[in-house]
Amino acid sequence: MHREVLLGMEKLKVNVVIAGRTYPLIVNGEDEEEGMRKAAKHINDLILNFEQNYAVADKQDVLAMCALQFASKLEINTIKASQEAIEVTNKINELTNLLEYHLK
Repeated sequence: MHREVLLGMEKLKVNVVIAGRTYPLIVNGEDEEEGMRKAAKHINDLILNFEQNYAVADKQDVLAMCALQFASKLEINTIKASQEAIEVTNKINELTNLLEYHLK
């Protein structure tokens, strides 16, 4: 790992391995490095799972399936978060109306 400081922010040069290929990256600090390494591990674990459980010979197909799974989870979480935000906002509005009614 190589460290350098650019514009006051520590930049780290790291290598991650995905599907047997090494990718050199520059990240902002140790938190981002840890996130990249964890993401690469999740991808590699998912690749292994797809290769063991499905008849997929082409790495590109496996990577596409991984990308689809990660993207769909992100979209599902975004939808759930949006629905929860609407529910919370509605509940806050109900409580505000109830308080206003009782304070009059």
